[in-house]
Amino acid sequence: MFKYTNKLIQGWKEQVSSRLSPLLSLIWVGGFTIAAFCVWGFFQIAERVFSEQTMELDTAILQSIYERHTPLLNQIMTGITFLGNGSTLIYLSCFVGIILLVTRKYASAFTLVIVSSGGIGLNLWLKNIFARVRPALWERIIDATNYSFPSGHAMVSLVVYGFIGYLLIANFRSWSSIILFFTTLVILAIGFSRLYLGVHWPTDIIAGYAAGLVWLISCILSLEILQFLFRRDNQEAVSD
Repeated sequence: MFKYTNKLIQGWKEQVSSRLSPLLSLIWVGGFTIAAFCVWGFFQIAERVFSEQTMELDTAILQSIYERHTPLLNQIMTGITFLGNGSTLIYLSCFVGIILLVTRKYASAFTLVIVSSGGIGLNLWLKNIFARVRPALWERIIDATNYSFPSGHAMVSLVVYGFIGYLLIANFRSWSSIILFFTTLVILAIGFSRLYLGVHWPTDIIAGYAAGLVWLISCILSLEILQFLFRRDNQEAVSD
């Protein structure tokens, strides 16, 4: 682990000294631009949430969703939200991590550990900072503890499923559109399930996606640096 951490630090230094390829530099610029926008959006939402500017709209959206409840949808949404449970995401990360280790994709496996554990830790930290109470507009089908903002299901599912989707696209480029579609569908469905079940305000979900995207982009860009350095080291070893 320390070996890969040192590689990562070295990569950051070389980025500053402009030794990375032009394409990778372009990816960094685009990634940081999106991440910066998400950070700005997150704090804009947070400011409005805690000045209670969003309460009326949040409540109206949840009430509209509640009016469309059916026994069948209750079961479907309960199943979908299970896909975003912390335990589910941890088991999924372990399973994918083992596959990456077996196939000797150590940098990807190391990054997956950072992605999942860091995403969960960051979400808990943010929840305790903002300490927003969950909605209680009707008798909920499922119970949810701890605080509401930002949504852990939205944030961590985006991080974990998004990173796995990134790995799949990197290895199956001809299927990239299909992979992107289903990855996005799962992430959005999990977020909506939390609204349907009444355990989050809509602004919790949006803020969770914004925070998760920042963390996901940071981890993907770090992995790109690691892979670039490994390829360059291998090329230098061959040339020597």
